[in-house]
Amino acid sequence: MRSILGTAANGLTPTCDHERVTSDSAVLDDRYGRRRPGRRLLLIGVSVAFFVVFGGWLAWVMWDSSTPEVESDLLAWEVVDDHSVTARVDVRLRDRNVEATCKLRAYAEDHTNVGELSFAVPGPDFDEDGPIEVTIRTERMATSVERIGCTTPTQKRPR
Repeated sequence: MRSILGTAANGLTPTCDHERVTSDSAVLDDRYGRRRPGRRLLLIGVSVAFFVVFGGWLAWVMWDSSTPEVESDLLAWEVVDDHSVTARVDVRLRDRNVEATCKLRAYAEDHTNVGELSFAVPGPDFDEDGPIEVTIRTERMATSVERIGCTTPTQKRPR
């Protein structure tokens, strides 16, 4: 009877020697290599440290962005005459000692810039309870006023 596996060149039928197959870890390590035992722990440690630093940075950025040194709102504006507009601006300072500068812009009916005003918010004697009223000189009749925002020496983005 002929074997399913066929016959070897020497005429013997190949067989499997079950005693030579082993799962001994030393043999598998020799055959496939083994990673250093601390490499996985090192990778986990570096990953955790990275995410802790990233999370701390993210929390700081969120806090810093949500608590600006100065904020402002344009409450109202009124055209006084062909060459001036009065605006009321509400300015909120986080610290009374901060030096803030605010900017307003007046536009004409054709959306061109006809006037601009930068004004400093008074320092420690500033009364935060009331709005600041300022007059913008214009080249011609203004139809709208835009609040650009307020900045400080350390807060460059107008708010």
